[in-house]
Amino acid sequence: MASIIVLFEVDQGEAAGLEDDGAEVLRVHAAASDPETPEDPLDLTLCGLSTNAMEHSGYRPGRPGDPWYPVYLRARRCHNCEDILRRV
Repeated sequence: MASIIVLFEVDQGEAAGLEDDGAEVLRVHAAASDPETPEDPLDLTLCGLSTNAMEHSGYRPGRPGDPWYPVYLRARRCHNCEDILRRV
């Protein structure tokens, strides 16, 4: 997998942001980037959820070895997405 896009699963009606405390973020997911439009995710997250209602986090690890998710949302990362990332 060339690159991933980090997405926020949020409470409907709430807006999430990378700089927020994350209170409205239910889960942090990863999706493969669309080969035709690399800044957009494919239709499904790595764990198989639709990306349509998810928000693009804008997060990218700063350097090799950094986690795939924003550190302040560690407790909300999707363990299924993480397991798949470890296998690729």
